[in-house]
Amino acid sequence: MKTIYRIFTTLLLLILIGGNTIARSPYPAGLKIISDNAEYQKQIKADANQELVDLEKSIPGLVIDIRYATSDNFTKQAVYPAARAFARKPVAQQLKAIQEELKLRGLGLKIYDAYRPYAVTVKFFEVYPDSVFVANPKKGSRHNRGAAIDASLIDLKTGKELQMPSAFDEFSERAKPSFQGISELQKVNRKLLIELMTKHGFTVYDSEWWHFDFNGWQQFDLMDLSFEQLDQLKSEL
Repeated sequence: MKTIYRIFTTLLLLILIGGNTIARSPYPAGLKIISDNAEYQKQIKADANQELVDLEKSIPGLVIDIRYATSDNFTKQAVYPAARAFARKPVAQQLKAIQEELKLRGLGLKIYDAYRPYAVTVKFFEVYPDSVFVANPKKGSRHNRGAAIDASLIDLKTGKELQMPSAFDEFSERAKPSFQGISELQKVNRKLLIELMTKHGFTVYDSEWWHFDFNGWQQFDLMDLSFEQLDQLKSEL
């Protein structure tokens, strides 16, 4: 009995002394990250633009190719439980407008990634700690804000992706939007994608032709809600 009492008192002291450590947020100091369902719902009620929209459901004909839901990515493992693409409402609205404009050309968007939970960004940086191609968790990613899109173009008749300078997530010089050692067709296709995205309020990342940040991304907090949480909240809203 005395032994049990000593163990109990020791644990109690550890909790009291190290209480701040146990309760400390797992996120970097000074980084605001929304991981609570109630807080996210509160934000949506205050501003409908904060909602993360299911892109596949809201944009007719949109093709998603979420590599992170498979092992066909730089981590060599599936880091998403399902192939899903979410983005903030204004981002989704502009992507829908782009899709409609592309349709007139017989083309369409292909989405490789959109909203990314913060925990996945942490995992990515553990695997590939190069902040040129992978966001540093100390700052978070604009994907974590639901305000960044990885995209390409497809031919609607064939369903095939148009020729681009490199493969998605090819961490090389060829990925740069300014890279010139490519075919004229690849230049034309890349230019079309960038011009359309720019026209509708996006800015291409200078190291990846496929990555586009939504102008005004600063208005959205970093998020660490899972896809499952988002589905659950959808049913509650």
